[in-house]
Amino acid sequence: MFRQTLGALLVLVPLAGAAAAQCSGQDLRQTLTAAERTQLEAMTDGMPYATGNRWRATKDGEVIDIVGTMHLSDPRLDGPAARLRPLVEEAGAVLLEMSPEGRDQLMKAMGSQPELILLDGDTLPELMTEDDWQALAAAVSERGLPAPMAAKMRPWYLSMILSMPPCMQAAMAEQNGLDSRIEAMASEADVPVLALEPWDTTFDIFNAEPLEDQVEILIAALAQMKDGGEDGLATTIAAYFDEEPGEMWQFASILMQRSGQYEQEEAQRLMDETNEALLTARNRAWIPVMLEAAEATEGPLLAGFGAAHLPGQDGVLHLLEQEGWTLTREEF
Repeated sequence: MFRQTLGALLVLVPLAGAAAAQCSGQDLRQTLTAAERTQLEAMTDGMPYATGNRWRATKDGEVIDIVGTMHLSDPRLDGPAARLRPLVEEAGAVLLEMSPEGRDQLMKAMGSQPELILLDGDTLPELMTEDDWQALAAAVSERGLPAPMAAKMRPWYLSMILSMPPCMQAAMAEQNGLDSRIEAMASEADVPVLALEPWDTTFDIFNAEPLEDQVEILIAALAQMKDGGEDGLATTIAAYFDEEPGEMWQFASILMQRSGQYEQEEAQRLMDETNEALLTARNRAWIPVMLEAAEATEGPLLAGFGAAHLPGQDGVLHLLEQEGWTLTREEF
């Protein structure tokens, strides 16, 4: 549960020029109490590959360059993108979460399969209390989405929308995050771009959630929007550029506890469920895709995906290590 908002905050991060100027959240890690700091350190202590955004995996002469990405633009990505350019140009192939072909399939499906994001039964005003619906209607209107349209949308999809504060709308439209930059560089160099997973993977994950749980998550997301979501976003951004993906992920548990809706044990249980659904299961499915691509590709392979997939016992890096690969941290 709560995975939609957390997942969006982890993969739909930061800012571009004008959009950055309009967002004013603070890094909430700077507000940690001594007890919270101890808790966060305990959660990340011993976590494999808790730090670092860029790695090189080698085995028997094969090379996979791995970079943890974020999907929206920020001028601080200029340096990492420039350092990645030679690797992209020399790669035999690039692996991203979605290929250009997958994106085309997604766009077609959004027009032909409205059930992907639209309810086929009761609308949200019928599934929520009047107060919750009015709060939701106001929140989506701030983001340019008419309330009558939102009333027909799946709750998980609206949770994703709410995870982005209104000040981020321009950056969301820009689509110049690290993934997009890698794809553009690959296109310029005629390097094939392959997909780590089918385009509808995350839709399947989210739509598998019972509708009543989706509504509960949506209501929780509304409660988190007291500052418009800017503080949570700023925290995620800061952790990403500090190259602290483990801390970036685990800090969400503390935010859940701060909301007053969850005790520590319950927050951790929900985080574990979130990790299994959004990260672990996908990470394990990606490993054979990466290994097959490395074997089939002439030259090094470059793989880019959301930074939250890097750390942990079930993170991509540790899973590769268990397959006999040697991991070396590189300059991000």
